[in-house]
Amino acid sequence: MIKARAIVTAGPVLSLALFAVACGGAGDAPSQGASAASGAVPTHAAPSSPIPGEARKVKIANDFFEFDYSYPAAAAGIPGLKNWLEADMRQQQSRLAKEARAAAKEAKTDNFPFRPWANGVEWKVVTDLPGWLSLSATIFEDSGGAHPNHGYRALLWDKAAGQQRKAEDLFTSKAALSAAIREPFCAMLDKERAKRRGEPVVRSGEWPNNCIDPVASTLILGSSDRAHFNRIGILVGPYEAGAYAEGDYEITLPVDARVMAAVRPEYRDSFALGK
Repeated sequence: MIKARAIVTAGPVLSLALFAVACGGAGDAPSQGASAASGAVPTHAAPSSPIPGEARKVKIANDFFEFDYSYPAAAAGIPGLKNWLEADMRQQQSRLAKEARAAAKEAKTDNFPFRPWANGVEWKVVTDLPGWLSLSATIFEDSGGAHPNHGYRALLWDKAAGQQRKAEDLFTSKAALSAAIREPFCAMLDKERAKRRGEPVVRSGEWPNNCIDPVASTLILGSSDRAHFNRIGILVGPYEAGAYAEGDYEITLPVDARVMAAVRPEYRDSFALGK
């Protein structure tokens, strides 16, 4: 299995959408009484400037929200990627502050108890190759609903080009990649679903027994030889392939001849057959 993700344990985590940096005011200031985790930015101060090449962890807590964002040293050591992550962190925090304050105001107007929202993102290294850095993130959001929500993001950094790409960008098309991995993906997914449900999965065209399109989930590229991509991970979030109680599914497939055939010619040197 590609060990690409970890459910955040140091604090809550964050939603998928990116929003413009806006929103200020006293309501967004971190509380004086909250304490920061080891290596985190103290909650009574604004986030400090990032140190090049060092892992980054920010934690902010106040009466309206809790916010966590972290990324590894491997990402901090790439200036362009670090800048993108810092901008993403600011945008996510700004969105959360704006929406949580609005919810608190609405709760007060309706004479309804308000519970602070919680959001965050934890980026992890999937694999670090000579020409590529593959990252995945676990995302957590609690906006006072029936239960918290979580999901995944993926980020692929092209070191030679100095820019971000998506895993599917390295293939001739999403359809070609889906056709190459759908059959083994569906077989492994059904096997895992059967274990959790305690009975065989009888496929149908309807949820929760249908076989989903793997490319519609979060794709990550991994490696066992630290030189080439030879694994493809599919991170399936809650509700995508079954009930919320079933949890997430993580399916890892080796790069085979069908996958290689779907890789764009200019990227084939970055891939190798897996086992």
